Amino acid sequence: MSSVKNDPVKIETDRSWEASRSKNVTFVVTEDCQLRCRYCYMVGKNKAGRLKFDVARRAIDYLLGARDLVTEPSVVWDFIGGEPFLEVELIDRICDYFKVRAYELDHPWFERYRFSFSTNGLLYNDARVQRYIAKNSSHLSVQITVDGTRAKHDLQRVYPDGRGSYDDVARNIPRWLEQFPKSSTKVTVSSDDIPRIKESVLHLWGLGIKEVNINVVFEDVWKPGDDERFEAQLMALADETIDRRLYETRSCSFFSKTIGAPYVDNNNWCGAGRMLAVDHRGNFYPCVRFLGFSLQKRPALTIGNCLDGLDRNRLRPFLTLDMVSQSPEECLDCGVATGCAWCQGANYDFADTRTIFQRSVAICRMHKARVRANNYFWNRLGRKLGRDLRAEPRGGEGAGPC
Repeated sequence: MSSVKNDPVKIETDRSWEASRSKNVTFVVTEDCQLRCRYCYMVGKNKAGRLKFDVARRAIDYLLGARDLVTEPSVVWDFIGGEPFLEVELIDRICDYFKVRAYELDHPWFERYRFSFSTNGLLYNDARVQRYIAKNSSHLSVQITVDGTRAKHDLQRVYPDGRGSYDDVARNIPRWLEQFPKSSTKVTVSSDDIPRIKESVLHLWGLGIKEVNINVVFEDVWKPGDDERFEAQLMALADETIDRRLYETRSCSFFSKTIGAPYVDNNNWCGAGRMLAVDHRGNFYPCVRFLGFSLQKRPALTIGNCLDGLDRNRLRPFLTLDMVSQSPEECLDCGVATGCAWCQGANYDFADTRTIFQRSVAICRMHKARVRANNYFWNRLGRKLGRDLRAEPRGGEGAGPC
């Protein structure tokens, strides 16, 4: 046993760049996408919602000038769609404009910025995309979403005619990993995907993607018995990860030392309100989930616009959100509450009234299943290594990415 006492354990994900310190600004450059992923929360994709450069310019001017309201020392400009690389030439103009104006204003963000993309990967090898990457590579993070095996990916991530997109994405993975070897992918799990979780995480690791961020959808899609099937998949993944010592070089966000305990603080899980999303009309939103094309039942909810700036009265409710103010008693009293995520936009969309203070509990059983499997993983790995792993410094879980 002594030979494994110092084995590295990398299974927990790393923290993102400037985690919790930077202002996250999302430009929704288009509401169009080549795909119609069946679990996607963006239910109103369309070709009309395209951002114009002049609107983006006004938003940047406002944010660079509002030093009293926007005080973060760094910024992440997040470009999203739909599919953001459909508008890569527009994005290139926006990035150039930001860099020039930040320099001219001697703004601290000129030294501390990042351009961030989450893409379906279909256009990754496009010459225009590659020129943009080469031009901005030192300030760039690009995440390609690939859902796992061909069977799992093509179950959900399909073209409008129903064809799967796995082969068209997978052929671009080697170049992406060559350019961004430390990048991660994001996997989404819905009810039908559950039997394919273990093989999909292993498949992604096998492709060379070392970090897999994975979560279940917040919508209430879960069927009786899904939690038991989910737990069984995670335990099988745990066994494979331990037996093959994959925990030394790979990470998966399903496993974390910090989940499954009672709450010890009153923080909001979600960053809605501290983040900012900008649509093609120049309207500001607490995050992209509050745009009209992301909502199923509720109207869009804005917190200002690029001409008039942030509306403090509309923003104030988001800044008062915490765990207690929106959670039902069953969550406050839960013995395994830590790590149970919620989405502010989904809460608003599915609440009984037009409120952001009603937390959805649709994933409750799934979270508890994850906790059981997570306990199994850490207990079994700890016995193998002869270490109390949960007493050692943790990896990187915090308020979750959406």
